[in-house]
Amino acid sequence: MRLLYLGDIVGRTGRALALEKIPELRKELKLDFVVINGENAAAGFGITSKICTAFFNVGVDVISTGNHVWDQRETKTHIAGEPRLIRPINFPAGTPGRGSVLVEDARGRKLLVINVMGQIFMNALDDPFGAVDRELKKYALGSGAKFILVDIHAEATSEKMAMGHFCDGRASFVVGTHSHIPTADAQILDGGTAYQTDAGMCGDYNSVIGMDKAEPLQRFTRKISTGRFTPALGEATLCGVFVETDDQTGLAKRIEPVRMGARLHGHMPGVS
Repeated sequence: MRLLYLGDIVGRTGRALALEKIPELRKELKLDFVVINGENAAAGFGITSKICTAFFNVGVDVISTGNHVWDQRETKTHIAGEPRLIRPINFPAGTPGRGSVLVEDARGRKLLVINVMGQIFMNALDDPFGAVDRELKKYALGSGAKFILVDIHAEATSEKMAMGHFCDGRASFVVGTHSHIPTADAQILDGGTAYQTDAGMCGDYNSVIGMDKAEPLQRFTRKISTGRFTPALGEATLCGVFVETDDQTGLAKRIEPVRMGARLHGHMPGVS
């Protein structure tokens, strides 16, 4: 199976580029599934039902989120009725929505996506490792689900790497989000799980992690806030990860970064 994961969609320019390129990438890379992190898609903060629908309409199968999931008030209602929009699984019991979803492709093959949030330098949530472990025990890789993806939305690279090794052999792919900077460590771990510490973002890289430079620089240099963070609106770069798995075992055979756009050095996997 072939899956494309796109890192955090940031603001209007990142959203427009992703919406434009996803149909082309589905065809060019012969993809079975597309998953994105959409928590910064609505002007940099949260996601709306309209944006969700736009992404589903161009071929996205699942949208994961993170610490900005509740930034748009409508999300608390929308997420309850849209299982393909998920939030971190380690939110407390009773939180709207769900932290994982099982979807099928046209051939009936099942993809399980688990969204979890780290604890280091993040809002205090339940134990991410215990939450993921409980979910993985419900679905055997290769039988219960042909592909299992774990999106760990976290600040600390060590916590993301620990989650990769914790899931090794039980998940097809563990990918980090939240940092907005693509890492160069795409690899297949000893047990067969594909891993990358951060997928990067889809947004304007002539920025401070997707935001217009003026306000972050003001806060760093003068320790004074003069306004809201707003997404940078220059030409966007699309960043993500391509993973191919063995159909029988669900373990990874291949992982490669995907980069297209204005500022970063491009990379596109070749497929036959």
